[in-house]
Amino acid sequence: MNATKELDARGLNCPLPILKAKKALADMTSGQTLKVIATDAGSVRDFQAFAKQTGNELVEQQTVGSDFITVLKRR
Repeated sequence: MNATKELDARGLNCPLPILKAKKALADMTSGQTLKVIATDAGSVRDFQAFAKQTGNELVEQQTVGSDFITVLKRR
């Protein structure tokens, strides 16, 4: 999937991937997508909760090797 913006959060532990994603989404307009690549396994569940709490759409989640990839759409 082609995302509007990509955020590399590899090597960062909770809550840093969420905090960096929140900051990136704040600079985006409604409908734009953010792809986050993280290595923290907890980020999968964290981003699910983040999407519910903020109203941003969780478009996709997948695991590629040791990377956990999340795509969010800005509300």
